[in-house]
Amino acid sequence: MLTEYIRAAMHQARYKVLPEDGTYFGEIPGIAGVWANAASLEDCRDELEDVLEEWIALSLSRQLPFPLSAAWS
Repeated sequence: MLTEYIRAAMHQARYKVLPEDGTYFGEIPGIAGVWANAASLEDCRDELEDVLEEWIALSLSRQLPFPLSAAWS
């Protein structure tokens, strides 16, 4: 189930190139605080997935709710 959530959330991810330095910024709409910034799009995706996994672990450890609509919208 967590793998499905991660895949669905990552499918919702949005990326843009920052004009200031040409790096990539990625975020998942609906999941506050889950974002990444890296030199390449591939690195940004990898970092974003790592941040999402850490966010899930923290949410589970603190028994916080998951925004389901963010992954399955």
